[in-house]
Amino acid sequence: MDAERLEQQLAFLLEADRLKQVLRRTSIVGDHRRENTAEHSWHLALFALVLAEWADEPVDMTRVLALCLVHDLVEIDAGDTFAYDAEAALTKTDRETRAAERLFGLLPPDQAAEFHRLWVEYEMAETAESRFANAVDRLQPVMLNHAAGPQSPWVVHGVTQDQIVQRNQPIADASRALWVAARVRIDEALAPQDRSSDTQPNCQ
Repeated sequence: MDAERLEQQLAFLLEADRLKQVLRRTSIVGDHRRENTAEHSWHLALFALVLAEWADEPVDMTRVLALCLVHDLVEIDAGDTFAYDAEAALTKTDRETRAAERLFGLLPPDQAAEFHRLWVEYEMAETAESRFANAVDRLQPVMLNHAAGPQSPWVVHGVTQDQIVQRNQPIADASRALWVAARVRIDEALAPQDRSSDTQPNCQ
């Protein structure tokens, strides 16, 4: 038994628990409480598992799920960057790169290298798996923003439809069907007067 290797893995897993402390702008369904990034990562993996049949390209779901679970770990150090915060976006790459080096460096060298490859693969979005992971990563907050109606971060922060469509365009790169579903919800979320009878509980 390699006791040192096991201790490194356990230390990394304990550090990963800190992702539960990172708050996103979106809130959970049925409550005003903001979701944390660990909750988002779980929901994202579930999105991928449930919606895999809608990927336009064949994907290795084991790889997709790994991408979903790993790519946001950097937010433990870097924090969650609001997608429409142009100023914060200027430092996002540097903050997340340094975070990846520290966090994945807690693992044994072979796993550290693999987790770093997963993180880079997701960011580059050049494989079928990373394109699909990016697609569901954007679809999840679209769904929550739609459900939140006038209390969504889109409305609260005055985000325009053009900004939202541009941000979520990667959905179309991986799944035509999911992009159609996303566009319907984007349009509805920005037209709250058309949803006056909607009794959906608040979430973002």
